[in-house]
Amino acid sequence: MSTDFQSIPIIDISPLVANCDDPNVADNKEVAEVVKLLDQACREAGFFYVKGHGIPDSLIKEVRDITHKYFDLPYEEKLKIKLSDTTGYRGYQRVGENITKGIPDRHEAIDCYRELKKGMYGGLGDPLVGTNKWPSDPPRFKELMEEYLILCTELSRKIMRGIAMALGGSVDEFEGKIAGDPFWVFRIIGYPGSLSINEEGLPKNDVGCGAHTDYGLLTLVNQDDDKTALQVRNVSGEWISAVPIPGTFVCNIGDMLKILTNGLYESTLHRVINNSPKYRVCVAYFYEPNFNAAIRPLDMCVKKSGGMNKFEAAVYGEHLVGKVLTNFTY
Repeated sequence: MSTDFQSIPIIDISPLVANCDDPNVADNKEVAEVVKLLDQACREAGFFYVKGHGIPDSLIKEVRDITHKYFDLPYEEKLKIKLSDTTGYRGYQRVGENITKGIPDRHEAIDCYRELKKGMYGGLGDPLVGTNKWPSDPPRFKELMEEYLILCTELSRKIMRGIAMALGGSVDEFEGKIAGDPFWVFRIIGYPGSLSINEEGLPKNDVGCGAHTDYGLLTLVNQDDDKTALQVRNVSGEWISAVPIPGTFVCNIGDMLKILTNGLYESTLHRVINNSPKYRVCVAYFYEPNFNAAIRPLDMCVKKSGGMNKFEAAVYGEHLVGKVLTNFTY
């Protein structure tokens, strides 16, 4: 990262969304402006907001509203779709069951993955084999989330086309063997309101999710409009709040994109601290490489960053499974 950011940039990506599949996209001046802003955001912050993304605000809000309804249900009802190793790590986890760097997180969640069948990828994906565990209550939960997943996958592909151009590559640089058949991870997360009091009689920080980077290529965060909880760390170690902006997604880049760019783009540390007394939800979509992709620095990025490979190759599925298997206490 070349400068220390104090705020997270907002990018109107509507020209990219409209034109990224046009054979002449490289000559489009409006797209070129979006690409320039994406490059700057990925180099300097690793985080950015997107507006003009084409997913209806009504659907984005409906996804959050139905998530609130699910987490409002009695614990016994939520447990009907409990996550375990026998479900392929898919389903509901109670507060404190998810671990970040050895410390329990103060959130509950439904974890979902693109579905895998036994023996796919030579057994690499077997720990995650299974179908997603959707609740029957609230009604239409599965249908709504599956519609949303399709739109998030398509939006992510379009943003990645912009990032490919930002790096000086062809528009489809990340397709084919890297992410032509992308895996995805989907976390529907609830953060209880802050109730605890410190020695001075003031609410103390409740870490909903400890400081971490994301594993894959690109994350789309759909967060409640009225509670600020997501924080991003800059180079100086300051935590910058990702204040909710209605109608936007917060986007950030993950570890696999950091490797592909040979560190030109950084996967930035972030955390969640809900100091509000109100319950907060966040629906996070993670766009990942092909499950069996061998991820290594792209030649064009090595040339731009001093000519030396800074990272070993990593098989995405191995990286993910290794993380998932150490993520839970139950």
